[in-house]
Amino acid sequence: MIKVALTGAGGRISSKIVKAVLEQEDMELAAAIGSLDTSLEGKDIGEIIGAGNIGVPVNGAQKLAEVLNEKKPDVLIDFTRADASVGTIKTSAECGVNVIVGTTGFSDEQMASIKKSIRENKVNAVISPNMAVGVNVFFKIIEDLAKILEDFDIEIMEAHHKHKVDAPSGTAVKAYEIIADALGGNKDEACVHGRHGMVGKRREGEIGMHAVRGGDIIGDHTVLFAGEGERIEVVHRAQSRQAFVSGVIKAVRYVVMTSKEISDMGDVLGIK
Repeated sequence: MIKVALTGAGGRISSKIVKAVLEQEDMELAAAIGSLDTSLEGKDIGEIIGAGNIGVPVNGAQKLAEVLNEKKPDVLIDFTRADASVGTIKTSAECGVNVIVGTTGFSDEQMASIKKSIRENKVNAVISPNMAVGVNVFFKIIEDLAKILEDFDIEIMEAHHKHKVDAPSGTAVKAYEIIADALGGNKDEACVHGRHGMVGKRREGEIGMHAVRGGDIIGDHTVLFAGEGERIEVVHRAQSRQAFVSGVIKAVRYVVMTSKEISDMGDVLGIK
């Protein structure tokens, strides 16, 4: 039985993950962690999400190490915010707990610190800006196309709900990194974030990046390959947050079995 802990207790995505974990025959929910001094402290997470009492109370983030050392989960799932997530991941690693990280918006320094902690504490991690299975197939497709259509102009467009705080999305950033690597370009110089005013003609090798925020859009990502007289668009649209949850469950089973310290969803799905 895989013992699972998760952060962001009571949140939209975390609530769906809890329900999914409860449905798995090979998993059990060991702990639910909320924000610092959360108002949900002591309440049963099952009752909060409408699943009935399951005997797992919510604890504030200040008790994370205490709870992990007591409950000894095999894996902790983190879908929160970058500033909080860094400390959560480090604490989990120090407690010997594997991690699934779906949080986005990390700086390069934060990501380096996270990976350093994982390696030093010899735990395993799956780190991905998007856990949806379809998105990771999307990543593979755009990588292959970038290598073939190397003389096409490339633009990345993403759209999310009005509450999303980081832009561009982690998924769009990952798409950019995949394309830039495939083209062998300078990742620090190729990206152009939107355009305004008299910007001049398009530079050779630039990759456009555009972010839209509004309404309740769960997550749309498009990569446009524009050539002379033709274009190809690769689109992924998340119709429900359940798409992310299904990937998380696959990642939980993978992370407790793999010998690789740091993986992504490409590893989980075997498409790298």
